[in-house]
Amino acid sequence: MAQDIKNLIEKIQQDGIRVAEEKAKEIESQARREVTQILEKAKTEAARLISEAKEEIGRAKEEQKTFLAQAGRDLLLALRKEISAMLERIILQEVKDALTPEAIYKIIAELIKGSKPFEEEIVISLNKADLANLEKEFLRKLKEEAKKGVVLKPSEEISGGFIISFDRGKSHFDFSDKALAEYIGTSLKPKLAELLKSAVS
Repeated sequence: MAQDIKNLIEKIQQDGIRVAEEKAKEIESQARREVTQILEKAKTEAARLISEAKEEIGRAKEEQKTFLAQAGRDLLLALRKEISAMLERIILQEVKDALTPEAIYKIIAELIKGSKPFEEEIVISLNKADLANLEKEFLRKLKEEAKKGVVLKPSEEISGGFIISFDRGKSHFDFSDKALAEYIGTSLKPKLAELLKSAVS
């Protein structure tokens, strides 16, 4: 009887150990599956995060390139504008310096010589200082050249040079410093644009 109980206890212990071992194996297997799933999920998530980060870096680089390109274009436009304004100031100053009363007289004399015969008096508009000098030094000569009346008119709008009309103001030719500077600037600006273009390429 005691032997039977002992055998039963041993059998129960062996069965318990076997069940425990099987349970342990099952738990271990389940744990391995879960760890594998967690690792796979972590790998997938890491790959997704890396992919998104690369895309974000790519977008940031493109945005930076676009920003730098735009900044470069803006700088060039500002530089061209400033150089163009500087060129206009230089041309205007050079034209003003060149348009002395003597130079104005010579230009007007050439215009009168080269013009077709006219019947009406010639009207020349100038600033007050040039008018006074021209009147004092050259008006008599101009009248002789024109063989007609020459009228000198002061103009507040003209800072240098002159405007001449052969039909008492119905039409005129503009030789003011501003008009001449604009004309010279128009022919020089394309050349300046080419110089700037070649300088940055």
